[in-house]
Amino acid sequence: MNYNILVTGGAGYLGSMLVPELLKLGNKVTVLDNFMFAQNSLLECCVYDNFDVIRGDARDEDVLRPLLKKADYIIPLAALVGAPLCKRDNIGTVTTNRDAVAFITKLASKEQRIIMPTTNSGYGIGQKGVHCTEETALNPISLYGKAKVEAEKIVLERGNSISLRLATVFGMAPRMRIDLLVNDFTYRAVKDRFVVVFEGYFKRNYIHIRDVARAFIYAIENFDTMKNEPYNVGLSDANLSKLELCAKIKEQVPDFVYLEAPVGEDPDKRDYIVSNEKIERTGFKPAHSLEMGIKELVKGYRIITNSRYSNV
Repeated sequence: MNYNILVTGGAGYLGSMLVPELLKLGNKVTVLDNFMFAQNSLLECCVYDNFDVIRGDARDEDVLRPLLKKADYIIPLAALVGAPLCKRDNIGTVTTNRDAVAFITKLASKEQRIIMPTTNSGYGIGQKGVHCTEETALNPISLYGKAKVEAEKIVLERGNSISLRLATVFGMAPRMRIDLLVNDFTYRAVKDRFVVVFEGYFKRNYIHIRDVARAFIYAIENFDTMKNEPYNVGLSDANLSKLELCAKIKEQVPDFVYLEAPVGEDPDKRDYIVSNEKIERTGFKPAHSLEMGIKELVKGYRIITNSRYSNV
């Protein structure tokens, strides 16, 4: 590959894995990020002559317009991610997750290609025992899900685009996110040895962060045959409930204790199982299992600790 690729939000959890891989393949990559978490996740990329980074806001037309001019591919990762953060900043969520993407579709030429991450949380609450496919009606229940679903519609109607509907992502990355479900439960297993689970029968699908990066690269390599469609990206053998996930973690952290709360509820009401058959039929297969990811996380949590405001 040898493309000019613009990645907004490229210093985040996903971008910190994807951008180095794109550079290794010989692409020229420009990242636009506001570095809102004070992360240093792209320092290793600065050695590449074909890497450039701009500190700025993906919603700023004066910043975005010149960067778009030379891009063959645009990957809009810039977003406020996760229901809690989005609930805290409703305006930022809509303007970043939806409006900034709409802005790109307006400014980009029809020849420029967009590969966009959305979320399979757009399926909301699925039918028990029925896999959600790309034809399943979208019914997002969080502001995050709603803004992402609206952005996907804008991108796919524009054409010359691909949407990747990502399962719940897990795994270590230079810009780490401990709040994601597998990452969170594994952290609690390693550090606290216990977790209390609310609504433990709720199911969802999972995917390793490295396989997400691989899916973006795969979409670039197979763009002409995949374009103008959404694709679920997840592990087909990992449609698991929270309690089933805890059991998987306990296999590797034997003294992990998990209890289902008899009262209370999870503010995240997502509950669905997902079919990833569509992208698998094109030839894409994940390379990292849930077990591999948990093993990786256990080692990673021996290195990092989330104790900024604690005494130990």
